[in-house]
Amino acid sequence: MRLIFLAASAFGALSVAVLVIMTAAAVFARYILGMPISWTEEVSGLLMIWIVMVGAIACEANRQHLTIDLIEALLSRRMRRLLYTLVGLASIGLLVFMAWQAWVLGQTTAFKKTQILGVSWFWLDLAVVVGAAGTALVTAWRLVRPDAEARPARDRTLH
Repeated sequence: MRLIFLAASAFGALSVAVLVIMTAAAVFARYILGMPISWTEEVSGLLMIWIVMVGAIACEANRQHLTIDLIEALLSRRMRRLLYTLVGLASIGLLVFMAWQAWVLGQTTAFKKTQILGVSWFWLDLAVVVGAAGTALVTAWRLVRPDAEARPARDRTLH
């Protein structure tokens, strides 16, 4: 899990850095030089979708998704395990369905191109496929190996 978290986090960090630098350059070019860079909006949209979907994998790998443990706190250890399994299976089902639907959508819209760069819309849909399938795999791994890296993520908030 650690390797998956590091790889997804590195991809996200690099993508955010590219997004920030590209946006700053676009603002500079538009308002200082008076020469807008037209393609930055399309690349920003593509990057944001990929950042969110790969970030979902990183969050799941490091147990950082939001949870509400109100019911969990009231249950016995055995019932908590059952609830964890049911929620995990439901999540996997939804994520696999989401990945499949994104793949089907990507196949049907692959001929469509973005206005400026002419990039196939397939690449937008592929981000959802990768993110949903990757998150489903991490969730499945946690169900199969519940004690592997059972420690929750450290609290990284600043005090």
